[in-house]
Amino acid sequence: METTDKRRWLRLAAAAVLLMGLAALAAAPAVRAQAPASGQNVMLAYEGFWPQEDGSYDLWFGYYNRNWEEKFDVPIGPDNFIEPGGPDRGQPTHFFPRRNQFVFKVNVPADFGDDEVVWTLTTHGKTSSAYATLRPEYVVDETVMMANFGAGGPTGFVPQMTDNKAPALTIEGEKELHVSAGEPVALSAVVEYDGNFGPRPMPAALVGTSHFVPNSATGLRLSWFRYRGPGEVEFDPPQTKVWQDNRDGGNSPWSAGWSPPPVPEGNRWTATATFSEPGEYVLRALTTDGGLIDFDDVKITVTR
Repeated sequence: METTDKRRWLRLAAAAVLLMGLAALAAAPAVRAQAPASGQNVMLAYEGFWPQEDGSYDLWFGYYNRNWEEKFDVPIGPDNFIEPGGPDRGQPTHFFPRRNQFVFKVNVPADFGDDEVVWTLTTHGKTSSAYATLRPEYVVDETVMMANFGAGGPTGFVPQMTDNKAPALTIEGEKELHVSAGEPVALSAVVEYDGNFGPRPMPAALVGTSHFVPNSATGLRLSWFRYRGPGEVEFDPPQTKVWQDNRDGGNSPWSAGWSPPPVPEGNRWTATATFSEPGEYVLRALTTDGGLIDFDDVKITVTR
């Protein structure tokens, strides 16, 4: 095996061990049957660091909401902060159920050394922290990300992963908007895609089976969702879920029989968003081929 391939497999194994407990909780049917709909807290996760060409590093964070139904909205402040350099370093304030991987990243300089970045969140009176460091066992790359999103199927690796490139997303129009509550706002994003990961449905036989990493459908998709903001947001058309819901009929790439929707003409993905109440919102557009991701945000001020 070539040296590069060996490094990829070692990183994959390290990431699988690191996330094994969370992945098992998210996937195993017995745990799913017993997991409550609400009342539990959110556990934060450090996904690992990704070296950049300029010598800096991206520190990736995610989380595990232990509930199947309950979502949380925790504004930036004493219950949701990052240090040093915070309290706001781009973390979400809206938390979906269950496992959410590679949600955001914090870039640190090449001389970061033995320092750490700490994200702290309090939900249901319980505090969780994720400690991001540059310890060698936390290094990740494209192969690790694809495997942990489920693009590698039950084995964790398929040949398409070798040369895959992330889709590239561009939001069209203004990225800071002002609208009134109840007033629909138009959203549009264009995606460049290499077509390497073609449409592959999520096999029903693999749903809920226990592996070190999840299993999911592949193929290009894009979803708009509320990343921050105090109220509910209704999207038209309804958007594919971005969190790992493996229950039937959940419009989720991790659920039985789900297939990616047809790619729209010109790779232009459009939707409207309507806000239930005033406040400051961040809507995120997230595109993926099932393994690698790209995202960007629109900031929206909603008035009465």
